[in-house]
Amino acid sequence: MRWSTEDWHTAGEPFRIVRDVPTHGTTVAERRVEAMTGEADGIRRFLCLEPRGHDDMYGGFLTPPDDDGADFGVLFWHKDGFSTACGHGTIALGAWAVRTGVVASDPDGDTTVTIDVPSGRVQARVRQRAGRIQEVVFRNVESRVLARGIALDTSRGPVQADLVFGGAVYATLPAEQVGLAVVPEATADLIRIGREIKWALNEHPAAQLADSRLSGVYGTILVDDLGRTERGPWQRNVTVFADGEVDRSPCGSGTAARVALLSATGVLGDDEELTHDSIIGTRFQAIVAERTSDGVIPEVRGLAHRVGTSTFDLDDADPLSDGFSLR
Repeated sequence: MRWSTEDWHTAGEPFRIVRDVPTHGTTVAERRVEAMTGEADGIRRFLCLEPRGHDDMYGGFLTPPDDDGADFGVLFWHKDGFSTACGHGTIALGAWAVRTGVVASDPDGDTTVTIDVPSGRVQARVRQRAGRIQEVVFRNVESRVLARGIALDTSRGPVQADLVFGGAVYATLPAEQVGLAVVPEATADLIRIGREIKWALNEHPAAQLADSRLSGVYGTILVDDLGRTERGPWQRNVTVFADGEVDRSPCGSGTAARVALLSATGVLGDDEELTHDSIIGTRFQAIVAERTSDGVIPEVRGLAHRVGTSTFDLDDADPLSDGFSLR
């Protein structure tokens, strides 16, 4: 078996793009369910885990779209399985589709790449000048607050967390509630408490959605408030998702969830912009693009960069063909 990949990163978070992986279903959401226990899951492990990847690797298998309204579909994956949404991956896929010519583009304007993902249909609006990509705007599915002020006893004391949907369900709270700051030297402690809160709230009634395929807490967002810029609130966050994976970027769908929460609480006005920094200092900027009856449609601005290509071969005698994780 041989698999070729093209690797990108968005604000420091990896995204490994893989074509021609066999998946089955009439929609991307159906393909995700089948992939969890099918052949695609073995390919995920092969490409994601050590020794060919690592515990914080992230990527996507390209699929056909649900219908002619999208350019293609994608199954997002990480070390523990397949996620329902991924904003940083959508940004990377928009840049990739334009750069490779998969979607015809305007070298001096905006090109919209429409992508079907398990949580719905999203867009990456790729802005170019003289054929060079300047930025990518991720337009997400409707994002909304699910529950506020959930009291929880943790190993670092009592906290109050909010549950918000941004294509996936996130628990979110200020890092100061657990006596931490969002800084690289606190990463191990942030992972521990992030995992603890995720699993404590995973079965919470508010995290059980009408579409059960989207239910459960995907990650925990811990936030530092950095005040305000001239354009709106300024925050730094770390998203601990799956089972202890750390997003190096400000997290695209997590940023969308934060937009929904900050808008609902009056911190982010309709004419303002959230400046959202990551634990490594990279940045997304986000706005409320549209209001809906239940929430908002967020748009998140960022940029992705190509890292390189790889070809991975499976040695039939390799005892570690399924990969391994130390986390």
